[in-house]
Formats: sequence, structure tokens, C-alpha cells
Amino acid sequence: MSATKLQAVRGMNDILPPESDWWEEFEERVRTWARAYGYRPIRTPIVEPTALFKRAIGEVTDIVEKEMYSFEDVLNGEHLTLRPEGTAGCVRAVIEHNLLFQGPQRLYYLGPMFRHERPQKGRYRQFHQVGIEALGFAGPDIDAELILMGARLWDELGLQDVRLEINSLGSSEERTAHRRALVEYFRARYDELDEDGKRRLERNPLRILDSKNPAMQELIEGAPRLLDFLGEESRVHFERVLALIEAAGVPYRINPRLVRGLDYYNRTVFEWVTPRLGAQATICAGGRYDGLIEQLGGRPAPAAGFAIGVERLLLLWQMSGGNVTPKVPDVYVVHQGERAEAVAFQLAERLRDLGLDVVLHCGGGSFKSQMKKADASGAALALILGEDEVDSGTVGLKPLRQEAPQQRVAIEACEDAVMQWLYGQEEGDGA
Repeated sequence: MSATKLQAVRGMNDILPPESDWWEEFEERVRTWARAYGYRPIRTPIVEPTALFKRAIGEVTDIVEKEMYSFEDVLNGEHLTLRPEGTAGCVRAVIEHNLLFQGPQRLYYLGPMFRHERPQKGRYRQFHQVGIEALGFAGPDIDAELILMGARLWDELGLQDVRLEINSLGSSEERTAHRRALVEYFRARYDELDEDGKRRLERNPLRILDSKNPAMQELIEGAPRLLDFLGEESRVHFERVLALIEAAGVPYRINPRLVRGLDYYNRTVFEWVTPRLGAQATICAGGRYDGLIEQLGGRPAPAAGFAIGVERLLLLWQMSGGNVTPKVPDVYVVHQGERAEAVAFQLAERLRDLGLDVVLHCGGGSFKSQMKKADASGAALALILGEDEVDSGTVGLKPLRQEAPQQRVAIEACEDAVMQWLYGQEEGDGA
């Protein structure tokens, strides 16, 4: 009786070749892009104390109430959660290790996050984010830099139909005044609220503005606007952000209903959205979260950042005509016979010492079957070793991507011959 076939958890997907080539290319580009702005990598645990997210995100949020994967550690009874987002863990690490005593920090990370949502295209239970966090910077200049970073990445990827929406949430006092007006407005129209709206009214009325229910849009459109409650300091900060991104040539739309789904945001908030992905329109979102460091036990310090949804961005990149060339080896080593196998192992390592990507055939087989695999690998060259070659101290060099005769070279000269063929010909052709 055969064992039951096991499958991945629903909404947590395997990423296989050739799709994984897109991921590798994107991650390499992200690291180069982040370094260009002075951001350094940080890696934090996938599992954090549940209290971290309750305190950071807010207990009265869909993420904490419905979506977190939380459990009790059977060994010590500690309440733990698979991270649903990256900012809280990053801030926790910065506080724990006193990074801000060294000065402001520009940090970035890539990795999986977890939310128990209904899986759909571009939205999964294990999903991946790129996070950019700038901690210790108070001015509107860092807000503008974050937005310009996004604009540059979209340009480098050749993305189409991406637009910036921006808003200001002001200070906590300004949000409190706006909240009172909002509650009063929605109470007077209680019967027009959907069930989610009624539930949020007393606990988190700002989230009503984020409703995607079409039947609620007219009601939301008439609600008091937070922008009308901004004080002088918040207004000047927001206007300076807008002036800086205008000067950089980045178009935007002020969206007074943009509130973000996490409680820790204040002042500038923004989203990069696209009409190409249907309901999953947001590919990048973020803003300022000046109170979070103190909220999590650190000394008060300003902070801002954003997160990119990798799955959605890759979909858009592919839809925009992006092209990723699969990585292929430079050389495929074909061999037959015990003595030839030993020499092949040595030769492959010597070529790798030169920085070449080399596949050494494993699993035996005839020369004919091995050459088929060599050709299918995409390698530019095949090196051929049999007993005859070992006896004569030579190796066969067979070009696989162009019409050229096979040649024999001395094993001692193999590295020079391979490098000359791979790179010397190129230089000669261009001369």
C-alpha cells in the first residue's frame, strides 16, 4: 500500500524553474537598487512574539483579528506568530540591538510573510515582500526619497500603468479630531453601513474609508476628509514632500481616502497602484510611522518605509513585457570511464576556480546521450573526456551554440583554451 501523497499547504506555493529565474533576477536587481540609495540588508526571524504585532499593527485590525498564523509554543507556553509584515520585526531588532545609537539607519529586507487570507492571483497565504525602512530621519526629504526609489525601480523594470497615490494622516491629535467627526458622520448614517462598517465604527472608524464595497463608495465620498484637519506643521511637511517629488518629475494623485491598513502610520502615506492586476491593484505601499519605535519600547525616533508585494510585482513585470534570460552553464563536461571521470572532476573544479559555471555530467550513459544533455543545458561549450583523451593527455572541446569543429587541446592548456573561446573570440569579433 503506497503512502498518501503530500501536497503544499493551500496558498503556500512552490516556486519552480523557470519561474524561479524571475525571482532570482528580481532579487539581484533589488539588492543593487537598494545599495544605490545607501540601504543595507537586515534579516529578522520569521517567527516573532505575538505581542509584537498586536502592539505594532493594532489589535483592532483585520490582520490581528483574522489573518495571523499564531500558536502557543508547546515547550514553554510562549505565544508566537508567523510574521504578517516586516516593519514590526525590523523595528524590534533596531531597538533590541541599539542600532540608532550609531545614527539613523537605512535598512532593507526580502522574505516571506504569512496571512490567513483567501488565496487568489497575486495574493497568497505565504507571500513575499521587499521592505525598505529609514529610521531616525524626521524630515520630508526621506519621504520623498522613498517615493523616488519606487519610481526608479519601476523604470528599471519597464513597468507600465503604475501610478502614485498619496495622502497625509497628520498627527495623532489631528487624527483624533478627524475620528470624532468621522464617527459623528457615520452614526448619522448607520443604516447605510455594511456589516464591516458597523463593526469598525466604534473600534476603528478610519478603516471604513478603506472599504472596497462598491455600495459604500458614495457614503465614503461624503465623509469628512483628514486633510481638512491637518495643522500647520503636518500641512507644511506634506506640501514639502509634494514639492520634492514634483521637482523630480514624479506624477501623483492626492487620494484623501488613502488610510493604509496598519495602525502605526502617521503623516505621509502612499501607494503605487496599477489597473492591470484587477482587485489586487496595490504593488507597493508605505509611509511614515514616527510613533512606532517608542510604542515598541525604544526611545522616540522618527521612521518611514514601504513594502513591495513581490508576487504582484512579478506578475506586472511579466505583463509589461519583462524578459529574464535563464542562467545557463558556461561549460558541460562529458566523460566516460573511471579514469576519465577522475580527470573530469579535477578539470571542472579548475574551471570553477576561474569563475565559470560548470556542469559535470553525473549518472553515466553513452557519449551520445550525454551530449544531448549537454546541448539541452544551454552551455556554450562541451568538454569531452574518454579513455583515449586520458591516454593522450588531451580533452575535446565542442562548441554547442554555433557551427564550429570540435578540437582537441592539451589538458594543461584547457583553461586557457576555454577562456579564449568564451571571451577571446568575442573581443576579436568586436575589434
